[in-house]
Amino acid sequence: MADTAFTSTRRGFLKSGGSAALVIGFALPLSNKVQAAAAAAASQQSNTFAPNAWLRITPDNRITVVCGSAEMGQGVLTSIPMLVAEELDADWKLVGVEQAPAHAAYNNPMFGMQATGGSTTIRAHWTPVRQAGAAAREMLVAAAAELWKVDASHLRTERSFVINTLNKKKLAYGALVEAAAKQAVPTTPTLKSSADFKILGKPTARLDTPAKVNGQAKFGIDAHIEGMLVAVMARAPFPEAKIKSMDEAKAREVKGVRKIITIPHGVAVLADGYWSAKQGRDALAVQWDLGDKAQLNSAKVSELLNDAANSAGAIAADKGNVKDAAANASSQHSASYEVPYLAHACMEPLNCLAWVKGDEVTIWAGTQSQGPSQGILSQVAQVTPAKVKVNTMLLGGGFGRRFAPDFTIDATLLSKLSGSPVKLIYTREDDMAAAYYRPAALVKFEAALDEQGRPSMLRADVASPSIMAGSGFMKLPESGVDSQAVEGLADHLYDIPHQRIAYGRAEPGPQVWFWRSVGHSQNAFFIESFVDELAAAAKADPLQYRLQLLDKHPRAKAVLQAAAAKAGWGQPLPAGVKRGIALAESFGSLVAEVAEVSVAADGTPKVHRVVAAVDCGQTVNPQTIARQIEGAIVYGLTAALYGQITLKDGRVEQSNFHDYPVLRMNEMPKVEVHIIPSMAAPGGIGEPGTPPIAPAVTNAIFAATGVRIRKLPIETALLKKA
Repeated sequence: MADTAFTSTRRGFLKSGGSAALVIGFALPLSNKVQAAAAAAASQQSNTFAPNAWLRITPDNRITVVCGSAEMGQGVLTSIPMLVAEELDADWKLVGVEQAPAHAAYNNPMFGMQATGGSTTIRAHWTPVRQAGAAAREMLVAAAAELWKVDASHLRTERSFVINTLNKKKLAYGALVEAAAKQAVPTTPTLKSSADFKILGKPTARLDTPAKVNGQAKFGIDAHIEGMLVAVMARAPFPEAKIKSMDEAKAREVKGVRKIITIPHGVAVLADGYWSAKQGRDALAVQWDLGDKAQLNSAKVSELLNDAANSAGAIAADKGNVKDAAANASSQHSASYEVPYLAHACMEPLNCLAWVKGDEVTIWAGTQSQGPSQGILSQVAQVTPAKVKVNTMLLGGGFGRRFAPDFTIDATLLSKLSGSPVKLIYTREDDMAAAYYRPAALVKFEAALDEQGRPSMLRADVASPSIMAGSGFMKLPESGVDSQAVEGLADHLYDIPHQRIAYGRAEPGPQVWFWRSVGHSQNAFFIESFVDELAAAAKADPLQYRLQLLDKHPRAKAVLQAAAAKAGWGQPLPAGVKRGIALAESFGSLVAEVAEVSVAADGTPKVHRVVAAVDCGQTVNPQTIARQIEGAIVYGLTAALYGQITLKDGRVEQSNFHDYPVLRMNEMPKVEVHIIPSMAAPGGIGEPGTPPIAPAVTNAIFAATGVRIRKLPIETALLKKA
């Protein structure tokens, strides 16, 4: 998801009353009515879970942190507890975590809704969640001060104890919960200095690992309730596609098939189990009328993108005088780049179990958008949002795809129409062929160079479908610029005096959506490849060429230098192996990557090593940072080497991992991640590792072969000729 304005305004805290458990909840910006409702819920459920609470402490000294963000492998079920535990001065061994329900109290401040995406979890919750822990700590201290009849200034906290510095007595937090619950909630709890951190910034084992190892962890696809039906759908290839024919009678002959229901997204077969539902769906043999999309193919997509780039008129960035700079240039350089549609290819296929029971809706799903789901599904089922309960399951990969509501909508609609709980499961082929994709995109660059080969002017005309226009919850501004389409390009880091970045919208047909790092994923490939071209034109070292353009961005310069130094830039490599470098700023973080690559005689590139340097501001868990960068590199490298969704006769040609391959273990390069110490505000980490990898690899390929890769995925035939 793209960044939006973030306000860290604190409205207040909620606490439970008269119980044997202390419940503290930091309320994110809410209306007074919502706060009052949440407070009532907290007091009524004080012994168990309070829906507007981040923290629960019980007499047995156990600490439970409630996490409102979805866990999709990025570590939030550990990082959010770390934020609370640090300010609480908790014994980490006593800390556990629970997944929050859908509730406005858990709204992501950067989105204004409860949702997980855009690498925002730590950025958004860095202050408010720490304040929740700090408030609890101050209330525990106040309770101990009353009990011991001493001033609170004589007390300190450590590892879940309040300690009296006058006589060395101490009380466990669990012994103080009843008294602490009666204390006034601090309006401005004091946060620790980072120099005093004992948990934050330290490598920490994940809290969800044991359950994932022993099989207790529950993903969406594991959800089960008695009496449920399983649904598999024949999904419409395009929203406007119509059913031309189907064989309902044949489908009903399949043992276990109970119902066949047509809904806006397609036709669903409901059965006693998955296999019966799938066989029934296949027996339907649905034929679609694709209308004007019947002739759509990948060549036509490229043609539409090219036309849109040629007529790009929505100005995303404009400074200086591009026309005069071009006229006065010592030389000029131009190039075009293109990337295809990409599938998200989550390891766990999409699924949702929904039960519409009277005026209540309950779903079990691995979703990135619990908050929006409440509102959307209340409309689907025609109930009030408060009657929609969202059980957030673990996600077997998200990458933005599970932010979309289609699978939860369809499951809910099928349950309402059938009168039964329904578990909708996408096959891999369903997900690949009739879902959402990263936009295909094309850019045309023009640059003017001075006598030293430095760029004095840059013009970029980029074309792609609009995520904003098709999202359903964002609106394309009057300027016509989709910020998702130009991010990382309109605001690139390099100091070029004259610039014009324009956007041209093209809508070939496939639905587009957020994909890991969104527009940065293709725009970093575009700009970092083109800057590498300019360095080659200037006969300059690619690293030094970039550094001279980064004087206004010292953090970026430092990250680039660190990656180069750790990779041994300029030092000898084995015969045939060359280095490429790339830099990207995204989601509040800076990442530079150096790739070491060789190209075999048949044109196959081999990535031997990737060295990454990251400045993501203040850190929570270094282990998580390293793993997220590693995973992002795998994801981006897969796209660079193999990723493409192609179209023929209006249909997607790919169906599963045999024709949409992912990086194999034997192809995995050695990856080194170096975290740059920083006191800047926390940045995101789930996505920033993806953008630099494709250009780092293709720039290394140029160094090895002299062939410039301007279209992804990398075509080995081009390199074989070299």
